[in-house]
Parts: sequence; structure tokens; C-alpha cells
Amino acid sequence: MKNYKLITLLLLLFGISGTTLAQSDADEVKQVLARYKKALESLNVDGTEVLFTKNSQVIESGKVEGTYEDYLAHHIGPELDHFKSFQFENYKVEVTVTGDYAFAVETYNYTIVLKKDNTEIKRTGVASSFLKRDDNDWKIMHMHNSSRKPK
Repeated sequence: MKNYKLITLLLLLFGISGTTLAQSDADEVKQVLARYKKALESLNVDGTEVLFTKNSQVIESGKVEGTYEDYLAHHIGPELDHFKSFQFENYKVEVTVTGDYAFAVETYNYTIVLKKDNTEIKRTGVASSFLKRDDNDWKIMHMHNSSRKPK
């Protein structure tokens, strides 16, 4: 009977420990995504390439943009120069962690104000991301985001 109690105690400890580790990993993944979102909102994506793997892939609204460095150089980097502001609202994220890989789904609304004429662009968006633990840091391997006009 003592062995049964010991085994039960060990299973509970490892179960709690595993849940705590998974939660910690999920929180770290959320922090990576939050750093990227914060960079977009600040209109300054300098240094954000460290959040992505070298061979990352970005897909935006039906177009494969290439690696994050490609996306940064040819799409989001130049695009941000035209924005006066970029704000997220109603942001929610769900993260699933399995070993050294994580999957995240973000939902949000965002408003962009253009510099040239203060035009507001409002959208409802969603992003799915796959991340990999790389030397104890979580990095985005694949990001797919899309948006549409709110209803």
C-alpha cells in the first residue's frame, strides 16, 4: 500500500510540475507574440528579427511573403512608414505547447491611421503562429495573418 501512495504522490507531483512547465512555456510564447505586437504598435520593428527563426515563413492575407527578413524589408517595414498609428484592441491569444513546439492563435481588432490624410482603417484580424524553442528561447517559425472589414 505504501508503494501505491508513493506512486500516486509522484504522479501528482509530476503532473503538477508538467502543467506548471507547460504554463510557463505558454507564457513565454505569449511574451514573444506580445513583443512583436508592441513593436507594430510603436511603428518600430527594429530588432524584431530576433523573434523569428532564420528560415521563418510569413503569410499575409493570401500571399506568401517569404522569410520574416523578406517581409520586414519588402512589406511591413516600408508599410509602417505610412502609418501615423497602429493600435490593437480586443486582443486574445490561445497557446498550445507540445515539447519544443508551440501553436498560437491570436484574434484582435486593429485600427491604422494613415499619415497622409488621417484616414482610419479598421479591421478584424486573426493570426496563427508556430513557434520553436531554440536555445531556450521561443522563436516564430511560421506566421499566417489575415484580416477583413468588421461587420
